[in-house]
Amino acid sequence: MQLDKIVSYHKALGDPTRMRMIILLTEGELTGQELAEKLCISPATVTHHAAKLRAVSLVKERRDKNSIYFTLDHYFMDAYAKAMQQLVADRHTRPASEEQEPTDDKNDRLKLSVIKNFFTADGKLKHIPSQLKKKRIVLQFLAEKLEPGRSYTEKEINAFIGAFHPDFATIRREFIMHAYLFRDNEIYERNPREMWEKWETLS
Repeated sequence: MQLDKIVSYHKALGDPTRMRMIILLTEGELTGQELAEKLCISPATVTHHAAKLRAVSLVKERRDKNSIYFTLDHYFMDAYAKAMQQLVADRHTRPASEEQEPTDDKNDRLKLSVIKNFFTADGKLKHIPSQLKKKRIVLQFLAEKLEPGRSYTEKEINAFIGAFHPDFATIRREFIMHAYLFRDNEIYERNPREMWEKWETLS
């Protein structure tokens, strides 16, 4: 998610019905029918607005038999807000072109150790780590190889991941779950570093 995605996020919020949907979903999961009744609109209109919110990762949905349940994605709500704050703060604290965040020696050593242990000499990923911290280090290492600002098709992302590990579907899903990638209508972009989940804070 680059600057245009932050703009898209604010555009998605720029509708009274969608704002009311978000407020209702802060109380917990609701079905499309329940949202329609509370908002006095048709289920089809709920689906339309939910699609706009889902496109910027603000809501998640699941289907159970004939009902669709909607929940608010609190992680991305917080991440968008932090990204906006960081975007403004960066202009005062560091050059816009500078991406790398400082790390301490302990984290540097851990990162180098994980990369050495999980990647072969020719750069192939041996297997996906089961430990969350090590998994995020591997995901970040791979995400850093994606071009910031470039849009990738799903086929291109699969090919990129496949060059390192055959299970591209799992790694692609992990990229999105941990905010390294943003997906919109089968088009993928690398999120700014401010959006990435921080492995350094895990114990």
